[in-house]
Amino acid sequence: MTDLINNRYSSTQGFTLIEVLIAVLVLSIGLLGLASLQANSLRNNYSAYMRSQASILANDMADRIRANPGTPPANTPLGIYGSLTGPISSGADCELTTCTPDELAGYDSRKWYGNLALFLPGGTGTVTRNGNLFTVTVMWDDNKTGATGTGCGGGAADLTCFSVTFLP
Repeated sequence: MTDLINNRYSSTQGFTLIEVLIAVLVLSIGLLGLASLQANSLRNNYSAYMRSQASILANDMADRIRANPGTPPANTPLGIYGSLTGPISSGADCELTTCTPDELAGYDSRKWYGNLALFLPGGTGTVTRNGNLFTVTVMWDDNKTGATGTGCGGGAADLTCFSVTFLP
């Protein structure tokens, strides 16, 4: 009877070193996959956050244009908003004084471009006008590659873009 018990236990004495190494290898590959998934998740979450900021900033400028009493559909349309590619450097601080519609447009451009640079990496933007239709485009370096282009084509030198088109 003792021979039968000894034969039974001798065949199941434990794992071999090869089996343990294979289990560790499989576990390592799974953990590397999870780490890669986590890194991609963080990158996509950051990109979504930047897109949200761009949406907020584009709508901020749209609201500024709508709030200016000199913009269409009033009879005194401003050309300042219609071809905005950078901040207007001079003008009054409209938070402290009463401004004309042109001064308010300059103030709006300075505030907006300041916010673009503050909240988006490489943030910039443009405002174009076609008749009474305005298009606000916000551009930023979503991949943080140092892109300095002004296009939205998705190339290496291009920036990520978000546009809003509206009637004031």
